Amino acid sequence: MKKTLVSALTTALVVGAASTTFAAANPFSDVPADHWAYDAVSQLASDGVIEGYGDTTFRGNQNITRYEMAQMIAKAMAKSDVSAADKALIDKLAAEFSDELNNLGVRVSNLERNADNVKWNGQARYRYWSQRYEQKDGSTKKQNNDQLNFRLEPSAEVNQNWHVNARIDAFTDPSKDTDATVKLVRVWAQGDYKNFQVKLGKLPFYSTETAGMLLDSQFSGAQVTFGNQLKLTAEAGRWDLDNAINQSDIYAKATETVSKEDKTLKYSDQTASYQGIGLNGTAGKLYGGAAYRHFDSNLFKNVKGFKNDADEANIWSVGAGYTFDKNWNLYGAYAKNEKAESDATAHNIQLNYKGAQKANKGSWGAYTAYRYMGQNVAFAPTYETFLGTGVNNVKGWEVGTEYAPFTNVTAAAYYFNGKKLDNNNDAELLFGRVNFWF
Repeated sequence: MKKTLVSALTTALVVGAASTTFAAANPFSDVPADHWAYDAVSQLASDGVIEGYGDTTFRGNQNITRYEMAQMIAKAMAKSDVSAADKALIDKLAAEFSDELNNLGVRVSNLERNADNVKWNGQARYRYWSQRYEQKDGSTKKQNNDQLNFRLEPSAEVNQNWHVNARIDAFTDPSKDTDATVKLVRVWAQGDYKNFQVKLGKLPFYSTETAGMLLDSQFSGAQVTFGNQLKLTAEAGRWDLDNAINQSDIYAKATETVSKEDKTLKYSDQTASYQGIGLNGTAGKLYGGAAYRHFDSNLFKNVKGFKNDADEANIWSVGAGYTFDKNWNLYGAYAKNEKAESDATAHNIQLNYKGAQKANKGSWGAYTAYRYMGQNVAFAPTYETFLGTGVNNVKGWEVGTEYAPFTNVTAAAYYFNGKKLDNNNDAELLFGRVNFWF
């Protein structure tokens, strides 16, 4: 349906054109000062939203062309000195005409609109691990690691329901001053509807019911979630086992020592097909959930602690928490892998006090926890005391504290002291981290 410039100006009045006469020369000879649209035409012309036809006429009674309307919308959207309310109305006007004005001008207008819908978040952080292990002869093995990490997390709006999200990580070892390794860790499309959400791509892989005790990684596939207070989540795809299985335990069934060449040859297939379903909900101060996950890979046949010829992992898990007040929270979880004979269970209980809020300078928090982390079930836990350090398959106590010394800056220190599950030797670790958020 075509619209005349007079009717378009009626819409422009809604969009926010000034309704008071200003002292300026009449821009168009065919729009007298006593014309009902004079104020709107003069304001829009002064702002550069409309230009007329170059012969001092406006031709207000002429049908507007699609390209002319596209020009009006594009110029209005290009303005930077409009209020937030006016910008929202301009966007609605552009959306109203987008189907009718399917030409170059409208496409440019849409691109300008969508450019503002790409948001960037990220962080720069430094992490340090200092670990101590008791050896068979009673001596202590010491190992220190540190890491610099730069992370970007863009989110782009596709339409009112769909977004595209990604995560890009760069890692480097400051002790060696080597070049950074840059990875596109995640990229997925997300559709949000009332009581329904769908994710497609390489997306976050998190065991919500255990607060990350089992998994905090990413997998390639699909996830759908239904519900509001009580949410049902189903997901399926493929997951890389490279960082999930301790390489020192690969092929340990057959021999205590495996050559590097043999391990590399047999370890080439390191992905597992995956299916999972979980239920999570809240009821007042109580929250919790349960889940079942199935992984299928020939790699499991050669992993120490799995049942003979088991080429799958079947893991069920439960967790629950209670929020006492604004300061105190208690949470616990349990999980078991039915296809493993040893190191097949994990459980955790943690008491939290307050918490460091990056936007709130001076905020802080602390926690104490007991963790039992069987490596054949807790594949990729969220706890940073167990990330990338070889500190796994352990049980013991952990304490930690976090503090926000400045706005968008947080610092943390964690300490773990316990035993290795396979030999009961001492295991100890000190962890530190500084985050700069943006």
